[in-house]
Amino acid sequence: LSAGRMVGLAAVVSTSMLQTADYANRFFPNLPHMVLIVPIIIAVIACGLFGILNGFLVAKYDMHPFIATLAVQVMVYGANSLYFDMEPNKSQPIGGVRPDFVLLGQKKLLAIGDFPGISVLVPIAICFVLLVWFILNKTVFGKNVYAIGGNREAAVVSGVNVFKTIMGIFILASVLYGVAGVLEAARTAGATNNYGNGYELDAIAACVLGGISMTGGVGAVSGTIFGALVIGIISNGLNLIGLSSFWQLVVKGLIKVSSSLSRLRSICRNTEKNKRC
Repeated sequence: LSAGRMVGLAAVVSTSMLQTADYANRFFPNLPHMVLIVPIIIAVIACGLFGILNGFLVAKYDMHPFIATLAVQVMVYGANSLYFDMEPNKSQPIGGVRPDFVLLGQKKLLAIGDFPGISVLVPIAICFVLLVWFILNKTVFGKNVYAIGGNREAAVVSGVNVFKTIMGIFILASVLYGVAGVLEAARTAGATNNYGNGYELDAIAACVLGGISMTGGVGAVSGTIFGALVIGIISNGLNLIGLSSFWQLVVKGLIKVSSSLSRLRSICRNTEKNKRC
């Protein structure tokens, strides 16, 4: 549940250090020119610290992930808002972003003739999809993730280091949130502390549509991608027909409910608990 707010944190932190020298309302007026990768790394590390907090609460104190990440969500938004409200910015939208940073989110590839090209975000997304697929399917860590999601007690008995694995899950997730926030800021050439608001709900919807179990142990990267594409296409379609953003929330809620009911019926058909279902 802290995913969206971490996106906003990374967007604000990165853009605050990557403004042009001649911009009138610079976040840090006396900040010298920095190598592009440095503010990006700082933004990702900032998200990683909150990922460590998420993991520690869940792994050390056995707190339910929804409760832990909900608490951290509020903390991240508060910390980001305090940073965003610093002098001399005082909660003004961050603009004047450097062109080299904007290229990370707006550059077009293979633009030939009438072909408009492909956004640079597409190959970047594919690279991260392949990376996560490899981690989950070809590493011991990935196998341990599925084992803990399926049955935590059984994983402990099998010798899985549950504490380290859960910490790794949340740290990896927070790093990916940070990268997403940086790319979102580059795509829009600016940032505010409200960036990423509600993104976690779309992420949950994408997972549910993709067949990922909310109780853990079941799911695949391909399913998540499918769910994300469906949510993206639906959102874009609703925007194209001019449907109110409030009605869009209603539609997305109905999608989550219907997909959950469909999955429940599928489970009932494959178990001996049909009467209870």
